[in-house]
Amino acid sequence: QVQLVESGGGLVQAGGSLRLSCAASGSTFSSSRMGWFRQAPGKEREFVAAIRASGPNTYYADSVKGRFTISRDNAKNTVYLQMNSLEPEDTAVYYCARARNVGSVYTRGSYDYWGQGTQVTVSS
Repeated sequence: QVQLVESGGGLVQAGGSLRLSCAASGSTFSSSRMGWFRQAPGKEREFVAAIRASGPNTYYADSVKGRFTISRDNAKNTVYLQMNSLEPEDTAVYYCARARNVGSVYTRGSYDYWGQGTQVTVSS
């Protein structure tokens, strides 16, 4: 069983920054691909970013590329999402998720464990 707990959300002005954290329980974290998704009111949950278990490979949605950075610390069982140059359109609940060993990291169905989400609100 894997538990994921997000933190770091909040209210920020446009142009500001936030860093989200996702603490994972369980011994499989270091061998798992991890991702961040977000869901705005009335919209589908969408892919934001993902990172491989090891190595530098990261993946981003076009809407956040160049502004957001995903990283991980396997010693702390934690994955991060650094969000810079935030825009009102980034307002959403952000979810951390663990990906299965197969499947595209861009696809929601490839993930089997999800956190409870953390609210990010960007004011204009």
